[in-house]
Amino acid sequence: MIPITNANKRDFFISRELSWLEFNHRVLEEAIDSTQPLLERVRFLCITSSNLDEFFEVRVAGIKQQIENGGDQDFYDAGMSPCEIFNVIQKRAHRLVKDQYDLWNREIIPELKKENIHFHDVDELSLEDVTWAEQHFQNEIFPVLTPLAVDSSHPFPQLLNKSHNLIVTLKRHSNPDEISYAVVQIPRVFPRLVKLPRSSHANGWHFIILERLIRRFISQMFLGDEIVEVDGFRITRNSDLYLDEEEANNLLQHIEEELRKRNRGNVVRLEIEEEVNPAVLQLLMNTFKISEADVYTHDGPINFLHIMPLVFHEAFAHLRDKPWTPLIYKDVPATGDLFEIMRKQDVMLHHPYDSFGTVVDFVERAAEDKNVLAIKMTLYRTSGDSPIVRALIRAALNGKQVTTLVELKARFDEMNNITWARHLEEAGVHVVYGVVGLKTHCKVLLVVRRDEDRIRLYSHFGTGNYHPTTAKFYTDLSLLTTREILTREVANLFNTLTGLCRFEGIKNLLVAPFEMCTRFKQMIEHETQLAKSGHPGRIIAKMNSLVDEDLIKTLYEASSAGVKVDLIIRGICCLRPGIPGVSENIRVISIIGRFLEHSRIYYFGNDGNPSIYLGSADWMPRNLYKRVEVVFPILDPALRKRLTEEIIPTFLEDNVKARQLQTDGTYIRLKPASGEFSSQAQYTFREIARQQFQNAQTKVTEEIVITPATRPAEMNI
Repeated sequence: MIPITNANKRDFFISRELSWLEFNHRVLEEAIDSTQPLLERVRFLCITSSNLDEFFEVRVAGIKQQIENGGDQDFYDAGMSPCEIFNVIQKRAHRLVKDQYDLWNREIIPELKKENIHFHDVDELSLEDVTWAEQHFQNEIFPVLTPLAVDSSHPFPQLLNKSHNLIVTLKRHSNPDEISYAVVQIPRVFPRLVKLPRSSHANGWHFIILERLIRRFISQMFLGDEIVEVDGFRITRNSDLYLDEEEANNLLQHIEEELRKRNRGNVVRLEIEEEVNPAVLQLLMNTFKISEADVYTHDGPINFLHIMPLVFHEAFAHLRDKPWTPLIYKDVPATGDLFEIMRKQDVMLHHPYDSFGTVVDFVERAAEDKNVLAIKMTLYRTSGDSPIVRALIRAALNGKQVTTLVELKARFDEMNNITWARHLEEAGVHVVYGVVGLKTHCKVLLVVRRDEDRIRLYSHFGTGNYHPTTAKFYTDLSLLTTREILTREVANLFNTLTGLCRFEGIKNLLVAPFEMCTRFKQMIEHETQLAKSGHPGRIIAKMNSLVDEDLIKTLYEASSAGVKVDLIIRGICCLRPGIPGVSENIRVISIIGRFLEHSRIYYFGNDGNPSIYLGSADWMPRNLYKRVEVVFPILDPALRKRLTEEIIPTFLEDNVKARQLQTDGTYIRLKPASGEFSSQAQYTFREIARQQFQNAQTKVTEEIVITPATRPAEMNI
């Protein structure tokens, strides 16, 4: 065994929090990449900000609580105490934010100007435009604004999480010798980008950020007073929910109460303009009980998400990637009977290259099919106007037995799920709110149908949510099957979850929290034993995050025995590759591209008879021990061939969007070597889907194969 102790942990593990920040820097790199279309760069800049919001709301908030509570002070993250990791991540986060604003000011703004897209302060405008802006302020915005005084008789107002506010420094007409303050919240009901009327003319497009327009005319709210200074700021609060499910008589009501508290959580970050008056800054720091480390000063928009509407503006399509329309997979023609197709063969879909509409169609057909008796499915996240939920409601109204497990604890989607749960219950759907102490994160669907010969079970398994919107830009895999050794186990799983029955009788699916981690460890250890006995050991795993220490140690043992390990990990990776004698046989890459890599694939060589699994679970403690997760085997020979000859090698050979993890926790972007083919996985998958669709349209049946000659030998499975 490799001797790993608390004292030397940081030599073997990368900090989870630092690894996440490195992931977000890889996202920012896509914005830095000048070969990207301009508005794609802006989109990645906005995504970086959105990611940071959640990082502070949840991860930083948790660390600050650890510090305040005085718990786990010796070892918290990769051998570091909460205080130590807090200081390290704050320095890295400050550097990341600085990189964002340097990019915005030095590159993005000049490039937007070249495209005749301009951002203005009101003071830069012509008299005609200032007159329009003032009228717009008076007619549209002023009636909604509410100034809130801050003085000895008026405490600082309770501000919403992630709200954008102005703090106004005043000299009141009643007491001009004393400084006083007021807060004005920027209303969320208005677009944050205000387009000037002249934007429709030949001289380009001109915008004002709403906050700057309000700032320019804010004196109209304080008649008779002298405006000394106006500073924009934004706060981020602790937004994690704290649930004691065993003490809650009504989980739905309990979560609703916790959601109301989310906007009152402790402040964990203050974002403010760079030139803020020190007295104002100190006032805010004292009010929110934060230190200088929690303050982020910005030279530009306080929230880049306010710029996001620009990305999707219909006038700027030429500055974005060409749109991609998911295609109907060759094995499921739109005119075909999906139930008949599933009876003949398993179907695997690779989203968003293959349309998620096939899955939606499966649920909709089941809802209307007179032979369908029951539908059971899990819902973790779905869209606000979900066709799947509407189909479940129709199925219940059509007299079918419909059961859904709705996960109310899906972070930041809690209220959306509560709304859907109530609609489903009103229609007669049996709604189950998961299992006490666990999140139901698996993506499974079961349809019970009376066919001509017998009652048959039809199942869908997925690596992603039943969310038609995100399915257009998340890469995921779906399996549609009637294979009894899987569908019967799905039925048993639903019985376990809805009836709280004993978990048993499941051998082919890997199910957390019951046995998934143990089964994964056994498969890794089997590859280790193969390598020790002189046979080739091979492991390939693609996931969002790798955090679990036990599995990392098991991978280290495999690498030490000579097992070749390739890990494709989009986000957090706590494993250190390249440690001599420990992890020198482990290669870790991260692919950040146009689509969010979300599929999980697990491949174990098994001495030439590989075991291949797909599923919803990452190798993180929360997935393995605190969630209901399902990882399912691919048993159909044709689908196994598609995975081993097309999908997995295409990921491994990416040398355009892939970055390789170094031993010190940093990443190096891969580039084609001299004479080597350029390979970009997401582009290749689009081309494969397009060619297969065209072949299906013309009824050409030749198989699409990636030529081995284009694949480096060391990447072969």
